[in-house]
Amino acid sequence: MAAMASRRNPLLTSLPLYLTWRSLRYRTICSGHLGFASSSPSISEQIPVPGMKVLETFKEEFEIGSRSITFETGKIARFANGAVVMSMDETKVLSTVASSKGDAARDFLPLTVDYQEKQFAQGVIPTTFMRREGAPRERELLCGRLIDRPIRPLFPAGFYHEVQVMASVLSSDGKQDPDVMAANATSAALMLSDIPWGGPIGVIRIGRICGQFIVNPSMDELSLSDLNLVYACTRDKTLMIDVQAREISEKDLEAALRLAHPEAVRYLEPQIRLAARAGKSKKEYTLSMVSDITFEKVRNLAEAPIEAVFTDHTYGKFERGEALDLITQDVKRALEEECDEESLKVLPKVVDTVRKEVVRRRIIAEGLRVDGRHLNEVRPLYCESGNLPILHGSSLFSRGDTQVLCTVTLGAPGDAQRLDSLVGPPTKRFMLHYSFPPFSINEVGKRVGLNRREVGHGTLAEKALLAVLPPEEEFPYTVRINSEVMASDGSTSMATVCGGSMALMDAGIPLREHVAGISVGLVTEVDPSTNTIKDYRILTDILGLEDHLGDMDFKIAGTRKGITAIQLDIKPAGIPLDIICECLEPALRGRLQILDRMEQEINAPRTQHYRNSPRLATLKFSNDSLRRLLGPMGALKRKIEEETGARISVSDGTLTVVAKNQSVMDKVQEKVDFIVGREIEIGGIYKGVVTSVKEYGAFVEFNGGQQGLLHISELSHEPVVRVSDVVSIGQQISLMCIGQDVRGNIKLSLKSTLPRPGSDTNNVVEGSIPITKQAPSVWASIGDVPDSEEKQNSDLEELPVAKDETSEGSLPTSKLPSFLIRSAAECDEEEKSAGFNQSSRNTSKPRSISGSNDKLKTSPPQNGTSDSAKNVKKSKISSQKEKDINSIFTILSMGEDGDKHGSAFNANSQNDLNDTKEVPETCTSAKNLKLGMKLNAKVYQIRTHGLVLDLGGGIRGMYRFEGDNDKRDFKVGDELHVMCSSFSTKGIPVMSLVEDE
Repeated sequence: MAAMASRRNPLLTSLPLYLTWRSLRYRTICSGHLGFASSSPSISEQIPVPGMKVLETFKEEFEIGSRSITFETGKIARFANGAVVMSMDETKVLSTVASSKGDAARDFLPLTVDYQEKQFAQGVIPTTFMRREGAPRERELLCGRLIDRPIRPLFPAGFYHEVQVMASVLSSDGKQDPDVMAANATSAALMLSDIPWGGPIGVIRIGRICGQFIVNPSMDELSLSDLNLVYACTRDKTLMIDVQAREISEKDLEAALRLAHPEAVRYLEPQIRLAARAGKSKKEYTLSMVSDITFEKVRNLAEAPIEAVFTDHTYGKFERGEALDLITQDVKRALEEECDEESLKVLPKVVDTVRKEVVRRRIIAEGLRVDGRHLNEVRPLYCESGNLPILHGSSLFSRGDTQVLCTVTLGAPGDAQRLDSLVGPPTKRFMLHYSFPPFSINEVGKRVGLNRREVGHGTLAEKALLAVLPPEEEFPYTVRINSEVMASDGSTSMATVCGGSMALMDAGIPLREHVAGISVGLVTEVDPSTNTIKDYRILTDILGLEDHLGDMDFKIAGTRKGITAIQLDIKPAGIPLDIICECLEPALRGRLQILDRMEQEINAPRTQHYRNSPRLATLKFSNDSLRRLLGPMGALKRKIEEETGARISVSDGTLTVVAKNQSVMDKVQEKVDFIVGREIEIGGIYKGVVTSVKEYGAFVEFNGGQQGLLHISELSHEPVVRVSDVVSIGQQISLMCIGQDVRGNIKLSLKSTLPRPGSDTNNVVEGSIPITKQAPSVWASIGDVPDSEEKQNSDLEELPVAKDETSEGSLPTSKLPSFLIRSAAECDEEEKSAGFNQSSRNTSKPRSISGSNDKLKTSPPQNGTSDSAKNVKKSKISSQKEKDINSIFTILSMGEDGDKHGSAFNANSQNDLNDTKEVPETCTSAKNLKLGMKLNAKVYQIRTHGLVLDLGGGIRGMYRFEGDNDKRDFKVGDELHVMCSSFSTKGIPVMSLVEDE
């Protein structure tokens, strides 16, 4: 090895040891590379071991309202200017703040607040196509506004550096709403940062259950609470109020506010302690301030003309704006002549400040407003409901120059909005969408996505109206209000509340009462030395300019009974709570004035049948029936929706149908009844399809696949020779259920739905039941009929009774047992196996159905009398006569071979005759009438081939014409002397004329 080393590099062997690379701890030359040699041959010592990093964290733990709360910083988001994690139970929220480094030329504070709820916080993968969160949802925008509103007024004047707040939920147990936690965490993060800010603030939520206030209520407690108050404040002043309530009185609300303030102040000390331990020193930022010299110069030029404009009350909004713009242009020209570049840079801001001083001074000193109104005066009102008649509901509301158009659209329960928030309900059935187009203020703009201001105003109006909506059990519709601002000059959100309330009543929604909203403003005079309020004025129904130049925008909505929603936004660094509570009284007076005007226009919900209101029906079916309705892959349901335009939703045992109007609802219910069927009632009208035609009648499929028999005698009031002359296979007809025969077939009647010859009216309507004094009859199972009722009615039989032949109240209330429904083929097979032939009919005895398991049970008379039994008896006799006449018509129409063919053609009619037990008690009957017996008869009807004779006692006979010469001029009612010469195969007497001697 040494030889190889010498051969490669002879200098290595001639150098002393202390000069060799190994003695200097260099590696030997290997592959032409040099490197340090390891002092130890151990492999473990050749790989450096990472050191243990220690994260210095700071915590502050405290308790508010029985909730343990923690502020923590230093563990995560260490590069942010300020970062705090707030914990309450298992819910954790991270809030970070950052500020731009450079100075930008602007005249406003570019504060951005982003709040985000990612689904990982509750252990769920998003259901979107990309499986990740998308654009901010409405709740995230609202939570961002909730954080922005209390922290914005505390930034120092002239601080125009860009600031961004990002709050995100790390974990959520669903018990606490993270929005209030995010606001408190943001306050703590701003305290830790080097950004100049006048905090800290405390944000608290107050609820009320059974009259008891609850601090930091859980989500379960909020669902039972009639108050949801979010309150933000500094140590001695109020910054923000957000309220949703169920008509809480002004007195109770004031009590809740005074309770919330000390509870919110308890958040301040932990933040101050945390900032003292881990906070940064505040950085000196450049403030964009106007010099006193520049301000005085511009004020001297602009103050007098500005005051002249505001003194003239004839100016409208845009005329006043144009006059102020002309003043600004005049001042600009004067400064350009003086070449005052510094003043030109800040001219718009200084002119705006001068305008603010002029308006505020006039209000404080003289009590005069911009438009000449008194401080507590409401602008003129205009209300109109139903201005768009084709819509479900609409209204137009104007207060001064502010105008809002509201429309209401009703939908199915399935149209409810799906919410993917971490807390709260999964769906929302009432939605209010507020839109503020640029033309409403005569500007040009672009419509893009969700706007924070529009979402906030719409949610405020939505909370105000939600308190008076009926519960879902009473009114299951999904409701959407669209509020379109037509013109804006202050408080369009409160105009939306008024217009939305009228539109809801116009749509027929049963609101408890009207809701109105009004905005209250405040103008204060502050002592510059002590920064305290010396004097103030409260303004009712503020203009847009008064909102801009004032100190407060206090929106209050409610009914006559109490407040339903509040939103307070302020511009200074807090307002004393006493002044805010004082504003509740003038707001109530203004609200009552608006309610009076609204009730003059519409004071009660319109009826559901007004105009084109949609219809909603909730039907109960078994799951098997619903599966039949849906069809394979829901194809049948979609087909019905496409054909009718209705919307159908199916849940466990419930079918909900929403139709545009009543006619569409009738079509849907008709299709549903045909597919699924409904409870069969005697006298009920059903639509069916003829499936087969027989000699004795037709089989009809109706009521969701059930089959019934339409006998030839029930086809028409006129005699019918062939069934196919009236109905055909595949024909859709409306039929009345008239009972059940002894073989278990449902008996249907077509003639009962047709007008009687000579009758001018036909009151039978599809789906209707003849009016009776008793409850409608329904098909019931055998187990539903009491034993006593079975015994009492076992001797009663049922025969078809046409609607036209019974008087009102004569239709008995019957309960029918479960029965077997046979098809046409099964009936044919049954006839063959039972041997229904000529000999069996002649020798068989009449059968009674009283002992059959398929009998028709009739309930006993309800009043203890025998009126029902008498009515049944009369109806049976009428039916018997009708059958006898039909049989005679059939024989006469068949001619000479009537005896031969009539037997087979009317086998079913003969069976019905044989099944009858009731025989009229008269002197002349089928039993005592014999061959050769002579008697007097009257002509009952005249037919082509003969006469139908009335033999007396309800017995009908027939006389055949023997030839053309035998056709005399007979008239109905003529009395003839006849003799019984024979009987037909159906037992009908055949008479011959007896010549008078």
